[in-house]
Amino acid sequence: MKELSSSEIRQMYLDFFKSKGHAVEPSSSLVPQDDPSLLWINSGVATMKKYFSGQVVPENPRMTSSQKSIRTNDIENVGKTARHHTLFEMLGNFSVGDYFKKEAIGFAWELLTSPDWFGWDADKLYMTVYPKDTDAKDAWEAVGVAPDHIIAVEDNFWDIGEGPSGPDSEVFYDRGEAFNNLAADDPENYPGGENERYLEVWNIVFSQFNHEPDGSYKPLPRKNIDTGMGLERVVSIFQNARTNFETDLFLPIIHKTAELSAGKKYGDNHEDDVAFKVIADHARAITFAIGDGALPSNEGRGYVIRRLIRRAIVNGQKLGINGAFLDQLVPVVGEIMQSYYPDVLKQADYIAKIVRSEEDRFGETLNDGLNLLNSVIADLKEQGGTQIDGADAFKLYDTYGFPVELTEEYADDQGITVDQAGFKAEMQKQKDRARNARGKQTAMGLQHDLLINVKTPSEYVGYTELETTSTLTELVVDDQLADEAPAGATVEAMFDTTPFYAEMGGQVADKGDILTGDGTVVAHVADVQHAPNGQNLHTLTLVAPMEKGTSYELKVDRKFHSKVEKNHTATHLLDKALREVFGEHTQQAGSLVEGDYLRFDFTHFGAVDPADLAKAEAIVNEKIFAEMPVKTVVTDIESAKKMGAIALFSEKYGKTVRVVSAGDFVTEFCGGNHVKNTNEIGLFKITSESGVGAGVRRIEAVTSAAAYKYLHDHDDILHAVGSALKVTQVTEVTQKVSALQAQVKSLEQQQAALEGKLASQEASAVFDKITTAGNYQLISGTVQVSKMDQLRALADTWRDQSLSDVLVLGAEVNGKANLIVAVSADKQKQVKAGDLIKAIAPKINGGGGGRPNLAQAGGKNPAGLPDAMTAAVDWLSEQD
Repeated sequence: MKELSSSEIRQMYLDFFKSKGHAVEPSSSLVPQDDPSLLWINSGVATMKKYFSGQVVPENPRMTSSQKSIRTNDIENVGKTARHHTLFEMLGNFSVGDYFKKEAIGFAWELLTSPDWFGWDADKLYMTVYPKDTDAKDAWEAVGVAPDHIIAVEDNFWDIGEGPSGPDSEVFYDRGEAFNNLAADDPENYPGGENERYLEVWNIVFSQFNHEPDGSYKPLPRKNIDTGMGLERVVSIFQNARTNFETDLFLPIIHKTAELSAGKKYGDNHEDDVAFKVIADHARAITFAIGDGALPSNEGRGYVIRRLIRRAIVNGQKLGINGAFLDQLVPVVGEIMQSYYPDVLKQADYIAKIVRSEEDRFGETLNDGLNLLNSVIADLKEQGGTQIDGADAFKLYDTYGFPVELTEEYADDQGITVDQAGFKAEMQKQKDRARNARGKQTAMGLQHDLLINVKTPSEYVGYTELETTSTLTELVVDDQLADEAPAGATVEAMFDTTPFYAEMGGQVADKGDILTGDGTVVAHVADVQHAPNGQNLHTLTLVAPMEKGTSYELKVDRKFHSKVEKNHTATHLLDKALREVFGEHTQQAGSLVEGDYLRFDFTHFGAVDPADLAKAEAIVNEKIFAEMPVKTVVTDIESAKKMGAIALFSEKYGKTVRVVSAGDFVTEFCGGNHVKNTNEIGLFKITSESGVGAGVRRIEAVTSAAAYKYLHDHDDILHAVGSALKVTQVTEVTQKVSALQAQVKSLEQQQAALEGKLASQEASAVFDKITTAGNYQLISGTVQVSKMDQLRALADTWRDQSLSDVLVLGAEVNGKANLIVAVSADKQKQVKAGDLIKAIAPKINGGGGGRPNLAQAGGKNPAGLPDAMTAAVDWLSEQD
């Protein structure tokens, strides 16, 4: 067998299927676009759903790709097994209603065994098939696979619920006796079992049924092929590596980690090897995820990144690495993947900066987690317990990033175990919450065939014309193709030519009317979308009957269209301005171009400085006032890239693209409508900026007349404020407001001082009354304060003066009840403030908690404060 690098293997796979008429699809972003059913792109087919469902007809029904993917459902196994990864590449070939089993199996066999390609020994290959799928079995035998190398397996049926499903066939490679690490009598020791000798390398899915809502299976009108070959597994075979980690995809990262460690070497012992593997795997995942615009956070995919970083750091500490180190692995990942993913290395500095920031942040969190763990262990020992509760272990994992294994290690040193069952139960609850948060969208939609075969041409002429005389070529009424439609109906229609823009690239669809030749309105255009074969599909509300084959006048709402043009060109100027201000790593994360306003989402780590926002706004207006010509060119993709045009990873481009440029300031791929000169925009004003997700910021802005109105309205507000403040010039408003703020602050300080004196006077009376409650001396009562801080100050005074064993104070603040409990240092082993507060808080219809020495609670029932004081006496009396 030829020894090939991972880059050569990836390219060979793509080249093979390209030679078989497949279009090579680029690897999509890990962040799904318009697919709430997925947190991450988790397979090659995840990017093909619109084709398999019939929503879009691909230019070529044969496609192939090497798709970067992330799966985190088995993150706990990463590093412990030979093949679990969070980030991996899935090589795949796909057929959308074109070839099926015979051709797919023929392609697979040729790729695997031909000396021109993989050149694997045919005797080492085994195939599994679904028992009832005799067609697949026959096809394998037809290409030369021996019958005893074809194994029927009942599980070989791909089914994810409602939607496309069908049998599948897996390909296994026999690695030989050297990899036979299972006992001879192990039931899994066969091709198709979970073992290292017979390694699964490819799964070919024959999508031929539709799983109906009633549970039945009906043949699909268009049968599809979907395959998946894990690049990491294939590389391990070519490079004769015992695990995926001993390949050129991981070893450079492992070796760099060893350099940073305290003299550790990969291969010396199992525990260290697990740590090396975890770090190498997670370094790849976080590098690619951040490169695709996802950023660390406490929710969604940002939480996944944060969790991976923290898990890697903890494993780094096991190798004696103290302090940040993951950021140094980012360029190593970039260099490994440069041949197919050059952008990773280009963004390495930016990615490393994000990783380093997160590492520094975790340094503090890790100490907090260790303090909590030590506290839990101390409490457990004091109570005579021997097992850490599963909920506590999960809190350490979820909040502080402690892998449960680390908690077990710390606990084991103290002779304590961890409730694994309880931990797993909490983990499952979290997974259920995440699954529910993503909604109930299906992972693969049903096939919609009504317009799949409608290829009637429809030309969009709206770049130059906003009124046309066009023939109605296709009509859809009640989800059926029809020749006519009655007044009052809502229908979908195609015309041979149309000036109406179909929603795309963030730009909304045009509005307007359909008229007869004499000017009578017959329909209002409610929406325009693209049909599966690319035609503009108009949603019409009919005022009068319409008939297929008839000519009509199509008129776009010019006023609305003009507003959209202005906002769209302004969006491009803003995109470039943000990159100038924040750096080229800033990426567009979505946009909406309406008639009244524009919305632009972009990736950015951290809050936006108002000064930077103002700078970006100034740049946009500068380019508007510069009266730059806006030009469009239609060309091929490579020529467009040579022009410096910027493409969005979320968009799929055809053989030809439309490039829009504003002077020499910005050049981008865009199929939308734009002004002829930037001076037509008139004025640009940002109206808001906010965060909308992990590492994603949103700007809303207005242009032209809407921008003038916005500024005029705010000018009116400013003058009204000036009048109320009795200033003669609006420029004096800020000075006057600052003076008033200083005055208010001074008065608040005076009030706080007076309230403190009053509280101290009241406390003196309370502190004089000491009650015996069981074995403890208690001071309790209610006082008049305006803030919880004052209650805490009284507790500090009590502690400084060592007035009793326990203090319980209550107060009504703004109509709500507040309680504070303090326990002297010498009594905290017998009585904990947190336990006492939990016992008395129900009296005020509230809850609370805290540390052994101090706890507080809030509630909605101030009338219950006296009862809380009584309950404190009763509770203390019951304690030993």
